[in-house]
Amino acid sequence: MRVGTVERLRRYPVKSLLGEELSRAEADGRGLAGDRARALLDVATGKVASAKHPRLWAGLLGYAASTADGGDVAIAGPDGRAVDEAELSEALGRKVTLIAERPPGAAVERAVPEQVLAHGIEAEVDFTVNELGRAAPDGGFFDFAPLHLITSSTLDAVGVEAERYRPNLVIRTEGEGFVENAWVGRELAIGPTLRLRVLVPTPRCAVPTLRHGPLPRRPEALRTPAERNRLVPLEGMPALPCAGVYAQVLVPGRIEVGDELRLN
Repeated sequence: MRVGTVERLRRYPVKSLLGEELSRAEADGRGLAGDRARALLDVATGKVASAKHPRLWAGLLGYAASTADGGDVAIAGPDGRAVDEAELSEALGRKVTLIAERPPGAAVERAVPEQVLAHGIEAEVDFTVNELGRAAPDGGFFDFAPLHLITSSTLDAVGVEAERYRPNLVIRTEGEGFVENAWVGRELAIGPTLRLRVLVPTPRCAVPTLRHGPLPRRPEALRTPAERNRLVPLEGMPALPCAGVYAQVLVPGRIEVGDELRLN
């Protein structure tokens, strides 16, 4: 059954930095080629830097990463000028180093999103420590699984830009918001060969509410899912604000903007 078409493809070469737009990409068990292939490590704590803890790392979303020929990654500042680790560390106020290998037990700190909404990004709020990549193969710096999809129906329902949710695929769909909830546990076929399994709804943190480059803060990016789409992502978890779904690759292949999605 046809459920939509690929409207946008996005890759994030460095975790928690702004990403890049693609017209086509190869996808395998580690997601889109080059996606979340690197991260910034907080030298003081040994944890991966993540905007999920905005009091420390909201500034990451002012920097953009792009992939050059040969797989090298370049980081640009808000003014578009290339920056190195030393400049980035000075701007963030914490020493960071760019890493390409996920350390054993790599974790990020996730501020309680409702507390960030209530008290602001500069407030001292509770946070949890989450291990990276529970449903992803070794390598890469994925929060949970190697692909994240969101539909235009959901974006229209929330009324915010796709960039805030940092998806790999934006799917043009019809119908009211959160239609991708019905895909959980099902298989998706994209293009001639690519096959995905949709795993769980994507719980939302404070990141979508933050400033993303030129995009201002938008509390609605979390508040609306909290009001309209609270789901239990995994057994044993509470109901959380969700938007989009996580998926894994069953059969690798190429994906292009305009490809149809079929639900099996």
